[in-house]
Amino acid sequence: MNQEELQQQLLKEFSKPEVIYTAIAVLAVHIIIWLFFANTIRKTLKLISTENQCIRPNQVFGVAIPLFNIYWNFEVARRLRDSLINEFFDRKIAIDEEPTFKKGSLYGWVYLVKNLPLPGFISIITTIFQFVTLINYWVDINNYKRILEQHNTFRDQEELENKHED
Repeated sequence: MNQEELQQQLLKEFSKPEVIYTAIAVLAVHIIIWLFFANTIRKTLKLISTENQCIRPNQVFGVAIPLFNIYWNFEVARRLRDSLINEFFDRKIAIDEEPTFKKGSLYGWVYLVKNLPLPGFISIITTIFQFVTLINYWVDINNYKRILEQHNTFRDQEELENKHED
């Protein structure tokens, strides 16, 4: 079988409806996961005062747009870090020097490498690593979101107590 016949055979195999539907389903699942991920970031940013936000909450949904998100993952990691630093400084809460940034940058780089044309085995490994780094980054963001929520609850209770004393 020569090169041209092999290409024709591959084209015929990839043109089958079940292959196309599977590819569409995988892409749809990826986008849904990214939308949930973006929503967690959005909810975290909504807990940050507007003057401390370095990115607007709805702008993070760019992480769910295929190909554009290769670049946008890095921007979100940087701007979310800066927003968290600003907010925690104003609230006088001690946190890491670069909250979520290391894990976000690692996810961005792994995702970038995953999108390079690599041999199948390496591509599978980077896909698994990308999933692990995404979950790790997501958990980190969610932890900072919980800190902000707990601080808001604490402030609300403190305000109630002050009102009762007056």
